[in-house]
Amino acid sequence: MTPVPRDDLGQEVTISRPARRVVSLVPSLTESVADSRPDALAGATIWCTHPADLDVPRVRGTKNPDLSAIADLKPDLVLANQEENRRVDVERLRAAGIPVWVTVIRTLDEAIASLRRMFGTALGWPDPPWLAEAERVWREPAPGPRLTVAIPVWRDPWMVVGSATFTGDVAARLGLDNVYRDDPGRYPKVDLADLAARQPDVVVLPDEPYAFSASDGPEMFPGRQVALVEGRSLTWYGPSLVSARSLLTAQLAARR
Repeated sequence: MTPVPRDDLGQEVTISRPARRVVSLVPSLTESVADSRPDALAGATIWCTHPADLDVPRVRGTKNPDLSAIADLKPDLVLANQEENRRVDVERLRAAGIPVWVTVIRTLDEAIASLRRMFGTALGWPDPPWLAEAERVWREPAPGPRLTVAIPVWRDPWMVVGSATFTGDVAARLGLDNVYRDDPGRYPKVDLADLAARQPDVVVLPDEPYAFSASDGPEMFPGRQVALVEGRSLTWYGPSLVSARSLLTAQLAARR
């Protein structure tokens, strides 16, 4: 007897494979599905912005999905993530008889392994070519001297990347040592005096989730090098991983 598949949290998920109708509640997973088998994507959140031409029904946001709208789409499977989505929404979908596959991704290695399991075990599809390419791109160690960084992700209040995050692991692979990597919080609130006291070589400002830009953010760090980077490349796991390393490396080199 074939065992029932278990998602990244160890929850048994009864699935009809290969999946033909998928609703994704995670922007990275939406892009992963849309890039690999677009006809199977039946719905996504309003925060799912890639691919740029994505045209599917929207089911509100990652933290407040429209459960009735999801049910109406009759998905074979809903894709979720432990960090992005609320446990209560996952439980309510499952109680309604809708299978939900929850991913857990805190490092780049976990991302590759989780995506491989999602495609093969959950969806019953072959691995897309970009997955092996992403693994290859990130295999080499970071060149050059390492830099210390702080990575704000929000302002008012100021929040930064802390410990045990995918973003922090990507930064480490780029040769960046996060000055908040030992903080017990994953995205702790900080004051700018504390950040300055840690004396990071560079303050890295991604354009999401907060839309830091040349006119919004750098002015708060006078006398310190600031790198404006694409948030998607720093925080998303999926097809963007293929180009993320080269893009982020170039943006870090252009710091001012």
